[in-house]
Amino acid sequence: MPKLQPVLLSGGSGTRLWPLSREAYPKQFLALAGDDTMLQATWRRVADLADAAPIVVAGEEHRFLVAEQLRQVGAPTPAILLEPMGRNTAPAIAAAAMQALRGGDDPLLLVLPSDHVVGDADAFRAAVRKAMPAAERGALVTFGIVPDAPETGFGYIQAEQGDGVQRVLRFVEKPDAATAQSYLDAGGYYWNSGMFLLRASRYLDELQRFRPDIVAAVRAAFDAAARDGDFIRFDNAAFAACPSDSIDYAVMEKTDAAMVLPVDIGWNDVGSWSSLWDVSEQDADGNAHHGDVIAIDSRNSYAYARRMVALVGVDDLVVVETDDAVLVARKDKVQQVKDVVARLKAEQRSQAALHREVHRPWGSYDSIDMAEGFQVKRIKVKPGARLSLQSHARRAEHWIVVRGTARVTRDNDVFELFANQSTYIPIGAKHRLENPGSEMLELIEVQSGDYLGEDDIVRYDDQYGRA
Repeated sequence: MPKLQPVLLSGGSGTRLWPLSREAYPKQFLALAGDDTMLQATWRRVADLADAAPIVVAGEEHRFLVAEQLRQVGAPTPAILLEPMGRNTAPAIAAAAMQALRGGDDPLLLVLPSDHVVGDADAFRAAVRKAMPAAERGALVTFGIVPDAPETGFGYIQAEQGDGVQRVLRFVEKPDAATAQSYLDAGGYYWNSGMFLLRASRYLDELQRFRPDIVAAVRAAFDAAARDGDFIRFDNAAFAACPSDSIDYAVMEKTDAAMVLPVDIGWNDVGSWSSLWDVSEQDADGNAHHGDVIAIDSRNSYAYARRMVALVGVDDLVVVETDDAVLVARKDKVQQVKDVVARLKAEQRSQAALHREVHRPWGSYDSIDMAEGFQVKRIKVKPGARLSLQSHARRAEHWIVVRGTARVTRDNDVFELFANQSTYIPIGAKHRLENPGSEMLELIEVQSGDYLGEDDIVRYDDQYGRA
């Protein structure tokens, strides 16, 4: 029996869940429907089935988020394939198949987007086991969600009537409301979940039949990849030359090996704030909330709060409050959130991509105040982590330790600071901050100078490959 190899697709920017989801920290890394992030929940869902550590396909900028979040839930060390730019699912799955075949096995790939909710994990695992024999025989199996409403936001799959894994008759684009209702009335139509079970070599063979240009480009990028521990960085130029296409268009709509297993697993792609309201626990008035929220005379609303938020006399609203942005939207208009993100990008505003707290492989920094000539940051450094050896041409820095132990390099001096101690880093001094302790290091950094941009930095040594 072939091995089962999980493939977690962790690309995408999740702009429809702005302001919580942003390019630098998209929804798959957020805990939106439970204590685990969506990436962590995806791994936990498949962990009992897996015969190998996961293969994760992600963007270069998210590599440390992937590694750290999977480490936190005890996942075996993954192979993390890093795309220099997004090229959709057909190339991503091809690269995962090449990685899976590299060790000499030809496993079944269980391909899962890492930003979906599955309410019934046991039913999901049972469905995977049920689909395995067909995949072993060479079928490219997708999982079709049994619809419970005439949903216009999903593509549909029409299947032959019968029990178990069925032959796909056709894939259908997102329909209008009347067409969606006709699908629901007719039966035999299922929502396209974007989840697949297929043998690695079989997928590459079918992709070679229909899109040999994609196989050639991915092969060139994969063979020339730089391998840095668990990270596999595709060759930039070769991957940039790869056409962008989905597995649906490139293979599934063309092959005669496409099959579908209808499933009822409590699936939701969490593609908007209204769909997150759907999967969240609601009170007697239909309100769902996260954080410190008071709702009075309000119904069917969703609120996400960092600070205290009060809803009074409102219905069918979404209110999302973060450190640097607030969204207020009618629940039936939340698809237009992507237009807000487009406007932010056009105006080159940082809120499109970054939160106020910016995550780095060593920890994070939060810009808590700034004005002409100064900026104040709260910096957190993980145990054992260290920043690059660096200097700044136009700013000085004052560091005050709040918690933990800081090891400071300043030119030729190396010394340690403890809570309530401080030091000064002059303009131009080579310096480094490390956490030699076993608890989180927290400090306040006060920058002063005529320019405070993040690009005023020269790195001389960096363990994360940024020098």
